Amino acid sequence: MKKLLTLPGLLLALLFPLSSALAQRPATEEDYYRIVTLPIPETIKLEVGGLAPLPDGRLAACTRRGEVWIISNPYMQGSRVPTYKKFASGLHEPLGLMWHPKGYFLCTQRGEVTKLVDNDGDDIADEYRSFYKWPLSGNYHEYSYGPVLLPDGDMIITLNLDWIGYGASLAKWRGWMLKLTEKGEMTPWATGLRSPAGFGILHDGSIFYTENQGDWVGSGRMTNLTKGAFAGNPAGLRWSGEPGSPLSLKPEEVPSTGKPMFEVAKTVKELKVPAVWFPHTLMGISTSDFKEDTTKGAFGPFAGQLFVGDQGHSKIMRVALEKVNGEWQGACFPFREGFQSGIIRTVWGQDGSMFVGMTSRGWAATGKDPYGIQRLVWTGKMPFEMKTITSKPDGFEVTFTAPVDRKTAESPESYSLNSFTYKYHKTYGSPIENARPVPIRGVVVAPDGMSARIVADTVLREGYIHEVKAEGLRSASGMPLLHSVGYYTLNAIAPGEKLTLPARAVAIAKHDHAEMMATQKKAATITSKNVKSVNAKRTVIMPADWANGVDQTLTVGTKPGLKFDTDKLEVKAGSRIKLVFNNNDDMLHNFVITKPGAANAVGDAALRLNLNGPKMNYVPATPNVLYHTNILQPETSETIYFQAPTEPGDYQFVCSFPGHSSLMQGTLKVVK
Repeated sequence: MKKLLTLPGLLLALLFPLSSALAQRPATEEDYYRIVTLPIPETIKLEVGGLAPLPDGRLAACTRRGEVWIISNPYMQGSRVPTYKKFASGLHEPLGLMWHPKGYFLCTQRGEVTKLVDNDGDDIADEYRSFYKWPLSGNYHEYSYGPVLLPDGDMIITLNLDWIGYGASLAKWRGWMLKLTEKGEMTPWATGLRSPAGFGILHDGSIFYTENQGDWVGSGRMTNLTKGAFAGNPAGLRWSGEPGSPLSLKPEEVPSTGKPMFEVAKTVKELKVPAVWFPHTLMGISTSDFKEDTTKGAFGPFAGQLFVGDQGHSKIMRVALEKVNGEWQGACFPFREGFQSGIIRTVWGQDGSMFVGMTSRGWAATGKDPYGIQRLVWTGKMPFEMKTITSKPDGFEVTFTAPVDRKTAESPESYSLNSFTYKYHKTYGSPIENARPVPIRGVVVAPDGMSARIVADTVLREGYIHEVKAEGLRSASGMPLLHSVGYYTLNAIAPGEKLTLPARAVAIAKHDHAEMMATQKKAATITSKNVKSVNAKRTVIMPADWANGVDQTLTVGTKPGLKFDTDKLEVKAGSRIKLVFNNNDDMLHNFVITKPGAANAVGDAALRLNLNGPKMNYVPATPNVLYHTNILQPETSETIYFQAPTEPGDYQFVCSFPGHSSLMQGTLKVVK
């Protein structure tokens, strides 16, 4: 009889040949961080809204269906599967769960924080006691999150804005972070929040929250919330005159000019600019929960950094913060993709692994499953990564997780710098604004090869996001970076002495800069041609030669959950078509008609547009695209005119906005 490997034994067997395997193929995220899926019985719809680790090693999860489950053996030790026991039910879409050190749960429903108590120790709640309540308007968008425990025993919760075609605070304190004492007494803490699903406290006591793109929010971001801070969306300022409010700013005092948020903050003193921006689609589309790495190395080489979930892209990103002139700023990096559903909650396990709770109902995600719990485990192998990016008076310093190859690291050609920002306005989202390449004057590598000082040949722009790429860099052993890009939010340039570069470094940089400018000029010309080519496929006025008008009018809308309101359309070959696209959703969408079987290829190409994506409406210049609309704001529409293909067949339509294409697809059937 063959001996079966237990899960730990299987992991060891997989890890030992890793070094030789990496020598034969490019490294992947899976080589360094493994995703382990917890099996869930088919009878349990575990749409995770909150996770809470218990002192005895078990894990509790609340679900959007109003239940709380206790999961035994979540680490699947000894190859045993987890077991699930229902602890509570009948709650109203709870999106936060906390185990209190005094031996009970606190769970945040739509309209209250509920205290759940098990008096007889049978793992079933005996008491459902209201801990703190707030009013509701009944709007579907009134999500509520938390609580999170603070070191002094107080707690914080956050309340989502309503959605009525734009963010609104229809009921008191919507759009706020509130502080609660252990007795359930409330103090308003900060406002300007739109959809604050992720928030927490760092080891030094600083409170941060993450935000999703929306009205007044050009892209996802992470902001330090001090008491009285205004994070940007003015809807919650409706309640700034209430007793206990820590600020008196009024909604009408916040201008919607489209200027960068950093510039507006110079005149609106309460406005708190983000510590870190997550460039939309380049890093994610819907930031969620985050956790500071307090595992003391059990999770890898990033102790003290933050790991941020993304619901829409089903992935985790990494953030390295620093303080400059007393304010937070820092860089975000890609980290781990491929989770099974949309990430809502993350918690640390007792072994330094990370539990990830997910759901996608109504909030569709790239992960194909409707819900799940997975565990992210460091394999013990060291990835070659940019560990940190920090501000210097003349550029940036990048540190690495392993020594670099000095030849590639000293060459400015191995790097590229770009800067850009977003509009701050009441409109949903923002295109990338004021993008500009940053020439590199030179690079100096530390003697130990663990860092590189990149000196810019111009003064960097404060308030801008700086893309730092190192695609040409290699490790001392010849490996490329696992992720070659980071995005640094520069709120303040660090003080100190500027670096004196060796003459050789300056000469190399001048040569490389000349080549870079020539390449960028050529790329800009190509991009301009591409935009012109793509726009030829978008006709918004009925052609003058259609004397008899249109043969057929089609109307297509959107639904929550990344869906069109129909997945099948039919037209006659060669007919004249008027298509009305209504974006009824609260997200950005476009409508792209492709050749048969080309929807996924078009979506993949749109994702690779990077900084050019917004100005091209995420429509790649490819023959696979036949016709398209522009990207539409929520609650807007666009009409296009086109002649149906003359060749019958099953053509496709798709939303090519990054992260949407795998779900938002349909068939345009062309018949004789």
